[in-house]
Amino acid sequence: MTKISESFAAFRERIVARSERCLENYLPASNAFPARLHEAMRYSVLGGGKRVRPLLVYAAGAALGIHESLLDRPAAALEMIHAYSLVHDDLPAMDNDDLRRGRPTCHKAYDEATAILVGDALLTHAFRILAEPAGLSPGQQLRMLATLAQAAGSHGMVGGQAVDLAAVGHELAQPALEQMHLLKTGMLIRCAIQLGLAAGGVAEDTRNGSALIRYADRVGLAFQVQDDILDEIGDISQTGKAKQGADREREKPGFVTLLGLKQAQDYARNLLDEALQELQAWGAEADHLRALARLIVERNR
Repeated sequence: MTKISESFAAFRERIVARSERCLENYLPASNAFPARLHEAMRYSVLGGGKRVRPLLVYAAGAALGIHESLLDRPAAALEMIHAYSLVHDDLPAMDNDDLRRGRPTCHKAYDEATAILVGDALLTHAFRILAEPAGLSPGQQLRMLATLAQAAGSHGMVGGQAVDLAAVGHELAQPALEQMHLLKTGMLIRCAIQLGLAAGGVAEDTRNGSALIRYADRVGLAFQVQDDILDEIGDISQTGKAKQGADREREKPGFVTLLGLKQAQDYARNLLDEALQELQAWGAEADHLRALARLIVERNR
């Protein structure tokens, strides 16, 4: 397999820019009828962000030697699903947040009804983007569609959100907390790797496929642990949130509340080590996946 010569910093900058261009191209034009809805969709998707999920799709592709053009639509579709989830998560009926990435949330910039419709539209548009011709076989596209549907639905992200809402005001034991976040946050992280595997025609039950899935699960959980840590100690100028400790004030169960700050930080580091262990058999072609795992645990926003 071809070794990676591009630095992670260069890869990250290039792929984030590539993702932005793809999202801009695949989203409806802001002046297309109905213009207000399409404008709000673009506001919600193109308003910045780390683009971790697209980065994971392309990094998995780099490890498997897949041409990036085959990953553009899967990566964009996944990011649209993520963006829709944030729009709905911010609604008054959910977390009732006023800020997202340092800007007014969709329902504040527009209105609550528009935000609901934006989420609905992004969800369905993601599947349209993924179903359109992209140089992949029909079998690969069908596998991707089924994978994304599983990750986004009641057995994945939405199911995890339902458990999260039901858990407000209650204490969860660590296994239950992990299970909730493996669904709510982790399933889209896993899906990023699964989409890369599908683009490469690699079965998930092969040695390489299963190692990457286990890597994704560790990274997905580490992402949420670090989110909980940043909710407590993150610089709001970096996180884009209105204040620290918002989840604690809402009485949402989290890893810092359960374990304490130091133990949560240690747990995130252990998850990082476990993720990297899954890549031991890989060479330089997996270096971007390694760097992404480190970025997720060491990030400050």
